[in-house]
Amino acid sequence: MRECSVADRVRTAAEGYSRQMERLLREVIAIPSGSCEEEGVIRRLEEEMKRLEFDEVFIDGLGNLLGYMGCGKQIIAFDGHVDTVGVGQLSNWTFDPYEGCETEDRIGGRGASDQLGGVVSAIYGARIMKDLDLIPDGVKVLVTCTVQEEDCDGLCWQYICNEDHIRPEFVVITEPTDGGIYRGQRGRMEIRVEVKGISCHGSAPERGENAIFRMADILQEIRAMGESLKDDGFLGKGTVTASEIFFTSPARCAVADSCAVSLDRRLTDGETWEMALEELRNLPSCRKYNAQVTLYPYEKPSWTGLVYPTECYFPTWVISEDHPAVEAAAKAYRTLLGEPRIDRWTFSTNAVSIMGRYKIPCVGFGPGSEKEAHAPNETMCRDGLVKCASVYALIPSAYFEEKETDDAKAQE
Repeated sequence: MRECSVADRVRTAAEGYSRQMERLLREVIAIPSGSCEEEGVIRRLEEEMKRLEFDEVFIDGLGNLLGYMGCGKQIIAFDGHVDTVGVGQLSNWTFDPYEGCETEDRIGGRGASDQLGGVVSAIYGARIMKDLDLIPDGVKVLVTCTVQEEDCDGLCWQYICNEDHIRPEFVVITEPTDGGIYRGQRGRMEIRVEVKGISCHGSAPERGENAIFRMADILQEIRAMGESLKDDGFLGKGTVTASEIFFTSPARCAVADSCAVSLDRRLTDGETWEMALEELRNLPSCRKYNAQVTLYPYEKPSWTGLVYPTECYFPTWVISEDHPAVEAAAKAYRTLLGEPRIDRWTFSTNAVSIMGRYKIPCVGFGPGSEKEAHAPNETMCRDGLVKCASVYALIPSAYFEEKETDDAKAQE
């Protein structure tokens, strides 16, 4: 009789947990968990980690849930955020976003792809590692169920690095990757541009200075600027768009005396936050009207009540295709599923802090699809839970095999 390979045993273990993973995903979808309101989901996942006999489970001061398997000094982490965006207009949904739905091949509900499926897969992937003794000597595996990502991506890991004093060897980001392995993303900034005007009666607008008209000039220049931003061959093009507009005026029959806009600025490789702010400040209309260009602050209390302020700057990051973390994920994937697609995210993830701020390598692999994120009728393939938990279970050992190979080559 043929001896079962490690891949066969991992597949069998993951398939054996499939019903439990599906049930847990349905349960956490049913608990509304907007940013700063994640306590219910955190408590349910804490209960699951303890039931699965994680070696250590705790909730930190910001409200992140952290669970360890193993007891070594080196840490390999798997990160997934548990907060979700709102549901928008319910008329756009064909099923209740929290009651969710199931078909033969899909599970639906708010957060299914973005990104509760990844959280569930990581928790069970760690359990499989323990079941099959796949955690390398001297290593412990950390699963982080993080908060406030949708509001302020990476804030959770600023807290984990600065206050929990945790620094993993590398981190697997379990955001949806459409079946690919991702090694980078553009950064982003949330920018406010504000101009002042002088109000007067609307019957004689020439007596005042209309702040809305001033902002109209600025917005035309911002739109033109966006066409010429840097384009990186891998991460894509830097972009800028207006996302909100505000004004003040004494009345509807008066000239507006202030106007402000929020800008979503995406940064590609080689662009910096200083560069992005200066580009705006140097626009002719911004200089002419003495526009104020600033980064938004983030100061919302987490579900624990803690305020951990930061600026709304989320750095770009990218690692090479031959980095040991990327090669380990690719090797694990190849062992189980065939040749992987190596790519990058269009949107932003917690890696803006993990890699962007702290230079801790990150690699992405998670169930679900980017196009499902923030969309009505959000779903994910139910077999994605099994596939991802299986790949996760093989990544730690594959990583140290790759490191040993690289070290041996360096000594030759």
